[in-house]
Amino acid sequence: MKVGDRASITRAYAAADLALYRDLAGLPADTVLAHVPEPLIGGLFSYLLGAELPGFGTNYLKQDLRFLRPAPADGPLTATVEITRIRPDKHLVDLATTCTDAHGTLVCDGRALVLVKDVGHGQQRQETKQGSADA
Repeated sequence: MKVGDRASITRAYAAADLALYRDLAGLPADTVLAHVPEPLIGGLFSYLLGAELPGFGTNYLKQDLRFLRPAPADGPLTATVEITRIRPDKHLVDLATTCTDAHGTLVCDGRALVLVKDVGHGQQRQETKQGSADA
């Protein structure tokens, strides 16, 4: 794990997905969702942080999201997280978060702060490999 590492996921939410969300959220049955609800976009970042980067064992400490425009339903949305800072002494990783639509238009951006217990171990192993290769 190093600064600049990225992970992405692309997902489209169909009308049936939005109807399920409406029902789970307890919205009236006649509510029609024309755009992807913001919590579903936030869920894409949660997935990436917990399953991809940094991955299993990640503890979500803080998320700051700024929604810039409605996300269209039925079109692909691509959520990306990118490591911007690693603080091994505190086991913290800062990440930039973005979500774009099918045209590459920014729908949402923000930051995430996560706690990763072994954040320093990956860097240490990488530095050790580089050091032995240089010798």
